[in-house]
Amino acid sequence: MARMFRVLGFWTLVIALMSFAGDMTEMSLLFFMQAAAFILLGYLNFSERTYILMFWGYMVVSFVGFSYWTVFKMGLPF
Repeated sequence: MARMFRVLGFWTLVIALMSFAGDMTEMSLLFFMQAAAFILLGYLNFSERTYILMFWGYMVVSFVGFSYWTVFKMGLPF
C-alpha cells in the first residue's frame, strides 16, 4: 500500500509539471504540495489500515473543498 502513495505522488508531480508548463501557477503549486505529501507518506511504512484511512480522509477533504470552491467561489451561472 505504501507503494501506491508513491505512485500517487508520481502522478500528482506529473500533473503539477504539466500545469506549470501551461502557466497555471495556482494549480501547479497545489499539485506540487500534494506530490510532496504523497511521496513523504509513501516512505513512512504505516499499516495498510492507516493508509486506507488517510486516503479516505484525503478524499473527503478534497471533495468538500472542490464542492465549496465550485459553488461559492466560482459562482452559479444564473
